[in-house]
Amino acid sequence: MRAAFRHWANDKPLSLKKVTSNLLREMLVGEVPFAVSPAVAVEYEDVLKRPGVLGDDPWISGGEIDTVLDAVFGQSMLVSPWFRFRPFLDDPKDDIYIECALTAGATFIVSSDRHFQHPAVGAFGLSVMKAGDFVAELARRRQPT
Repeated sequence: MRAAFRHWANDKPLSLKKVTSNLLREMLVGEVPFAVSPAVAVEYEDVLKRPGVLGDDPWISGGEIDTVLDAVFGQSMLVSPWFRFRPFLDDPKDDIYIECALTAGATFIVSSDRHFQHPAVGAFGLSVMKAGDFVAELARRRQPT
């Protein structure tokens, strides 16, 4: 089970932040296979360093964000899509996640973004799941049968 992630934890309920941090922790230790393309990596950095995204007084510096992203990307499957879907989703900036997922052979995109509810996403064999649903699916798959 491989996934592409388009998920931001800012301004979410505490339970979702906990799910997101637990998922990030599992990604960092290699328990969750996931893919990142160069375009996705740049988007992650841009969003995390955008003023106000991490609050008015961020608890993490730009350099520390770089360190975390380096660690995350070090655990990822790095892919370079050789095709482009533009525009495909209602928000064309989100197309990079479809391209990344398809290149990686992913089965899931983890996101709560409504733009991924486009009916054609499923035609590519991708399922879109919220972080909490993805964690529940991971737990289900890890249970002995």
